[in-house]
Amino acid sequence: MIQYLNENIKAPALKKREVSSWIKSIAKKYGKETGDIAFIFCNDEKILEINRTYLQHDYYTDIITFDYSYSDIISGDIFISIDTVHSNSEKYKVEFDKELHRVIIHGILHLCGQGDKTDEEQANMTQKENEALSMFYGE
Repeated sequence: MIQYLNENIKAPALKKREVSSWIKSIAKKYGKETGDIAFIFCNDEKILEINRTYLQHDYYTDIITFDYSYSDIISGDIFISIDTVHSNSEKYKVEFDKELHRVIIHGILHLCGQGDKTDEEQANMTQKENEALSMFYGE
C-alpha cells in the first residue's frame, strides 16, 4: 500500500491514484513490486530533526528515504520537506508540482536500488528522474 501522510503542514494537492499508478509502473520498470510505502510530507524543521537524529547530518534537505525493501518488493518511509521542495522549485524555475513529482520519484528510485553519492550516480539519477517525469507528464 502506498500512503500519503503529512506532519506539521497542509498536505500537498496530489492526484494520489495517478501518482500511485506511476510509482508502480516505475518500480516494475526496475523489476520491483511496491510493498508498504509511506510518503510523509513535512516542514523544514521536521526534516532537519530527522536528519540530525537518524543520519547525524546537520542540514536541511528535500528528501530522506528509509529503505525497508526486501527481495524485489520495495518498501520504505519517505520524508519530503514541502518547504525545501517549494524553495527548489523557485531556485530551478520549475513548477512546484513538477518538482514535487521529481522528489517523489527520487525516493522511489532509491528504493529500487539507485544511488546518488558520486557525480556519476547523481547524473544517472537525474536522467532516470527525467525519464520517469516524461512518463508521468506524457512528454
